[in-house]
Amino acid sequence: MEWETVIGLEVHAQLATKSKIFSGAATAYGAEPNTQACAIDLALPGVLPVLNREVVIMAVKFGLSVGAEVAERSVFARKNYFYPDLPKGYQISQFELPIVKGGSLDILLEDGSIKRVGITRAHLEEDAGKSLHEDFNGMTGLDFNRAGTPLLEIVSEPDLRSAKEAVSYLKTLHTLVRYLEICDGNMQEGSFRCDANVSVRPKGQAALGTRAEIKNVNSFRFVEKAIEYEVQRQIALIERGEKVKQETRLYDSDKNETRPMRSKEEANDYRYFPDPDLLPLCVTSEWVEKIRQTMPELPTQKRVRFEHQYELSAYDASLLAGHKALADYFEAVLKLTPAPAKLVVNWVMGDLAAALNKVNLDISKSPLSPEKMAGLLNRIHDNTLSGKLAKEVFEVLWEGNADTDTIIKERGLEQMTDSSEIEKIIQQIIDKNPTQLAEYQAGKDRLFAFFVGQVMKESRGKANPEQVNALLKEKLKGEMNV
Repeated sequence: MEWETVIGLEVHAQLATKSKIFSGAATAYGAEPNTQACAIDLALPGVLPVLNREVVIMAVKFGLSVGAEVAERSVFARKNYFYPDLPKGYQISQFELPIVKGGSLDILLEDGSIKRVGITRAHLEEDAGKSLHEDFNGMTGLDFNRAGTPLLEIVSEPDLRSAKEAVSYLKTLHTLVRYLEICDGNMQEGSFRCDANVSVRPKGQAALGTRAEIKNVNSFRFVEKAIEYEVQRQIALIERGEKVKQETRLYDSDKNETRPMRSKEEANDYRYFPDPDLLPLCVTSEWVEKIRQTMPELPTQKRVRFEHQYELSAYDASLLAGHKALADYFEAVLKLTPAPAKLVVNWVMGDLAAALNKVNLDISKSPLSPEKMAGLLNRIHDNTLSGKLAKEVFEVLWEGNADTDTIIKERGLEQMTDSSEIEKIIQQIIDKNPTQLAEYQAGKDRLFAFFVGQVMKESRGKANPEQVNALLKEKLKGEMNV
C-alpha cells in the first residue's frame, strides 16, 4: 500500500521584547536561575498582569507579512494544567479569538517549485518556567526566568507532505521572523522551537489519520529526522494491524527515535475560559495601518527585486535574500563598486562566506567592511588584480587593517597587462620546452594547460590569465604554421 504523510507544524517564536508579556521583568538569556522572575511571573497573591504593547505590534507585523486577518478584537484565556514549572497553575494564552487568523507562506521545494502552505492562526501566550533534572540527585530544580516570556505560536494547516517540506517551511518562517525583527530565531536558546503533528493515511484517502505530536524539536536537522522516524513508525504499526495512539512524543537525537511522553490532550482537557484579569485586546484598523508603514522589505520581495534589478539567478537571489544581514552587506558593497553584481555575489558568497564559516562569525561581524570588500573588487574589475592575486590580497585584508591599494603597492602585486611583456615570457617558455611543443604540435591539445601554467609561474601569477590564453593560442598556432 502507498502511504501519504500529513504534517502540520506549531512553531513557538519567542518575541524579541526586552520585558515579558505581562510584567516588566527582563527576558535576557543566560541569567542566573530565578533572577528574572518578578512577583507577577511567580503569581504571588494580589498581582495583576499588564499586557506589553510591543508584543501586540510584533504579532500584527507577522499577520501582515503572511496576508492574514488581524483581529480587531481578540481575547486572552486561561489554559489550565498543573506542572511544577507553571507558577499560576494555568498559562495565559489565546484560544477561540486569536490575534491573527488565516494567511499563508510560500515555500521553495527541492525541484524549484513553489508550494503555498496555509496558516491556521497565530496567537500570543506566555512561556512557562523550566524544570531541571540533571544536577539535583533525584530531585527537580525549577528556574522561573522563562516564566512570562512572550511567545507567538504559529499554527500551520496540515498541508505539508514530507519531512523535507516541513524543514523548508520552518526555514522560510525562521527567515521571515528574523526579517521582521520580532524574533532572534536562536534555536539553541529556545527562541524558535517546533512541535510537529504527524500522521499517515493511504494515498487517495481524504480522512486524516491519527496524529502524534512530536514536542519541542529545536533544530532543522532533528525536525527532519524526527518526522522521518515517526512516519516509518506509524506505517509499521498500521501494517501490523495495530493502531496509532494520539499522544505527545519526544525525539531522542542520540537514539534517533521518538518515544511516548503523555497522551495527547484536547482543548476541553485544558478547561479554557477568558482570563478575568485581562480586557479583550482591541486593535484598530488605524493602528494596523501605522504598523504596516514600518514593515521592512520581506524576503520574497527582496528575492524578486534582486533577480530583476541586479539580473541575478533565482539561486543567487534566494541565497542572499534568505539572510537579511547578508543581503544588506551585498547591497552595501554594490553601491561602492562598479563591479558587476555577479562578481560581488561570487566573492561575498564564496571566499568571504567560507572565511566567516571557518571562524563561526556572522556577516554582521565580518572583519572585512563593505568598503574594504568594494576596494578589492574595484581592483579585480579594472584588471589590476588577477583572481589568484586577489585571493592573496583577500587573506591580508582578513588579517589586518590595510586597504587593497596599500597591499598591492607594498607587495608589488599589480597584474601584468602589457602584451609585449607577456609575449616575451610566452616565447621563453616555448623555447625552454621543445619536447612539449612537439607533442602539442602532434595533436596533444591538453598540453595547452601546461604552457599556461608555466607562463603564470614565470610571471609569479601576475600575468592577466585572459591575455595569456589569447596570446598563447596565437603563438602556438603560429609555431604550428612554421
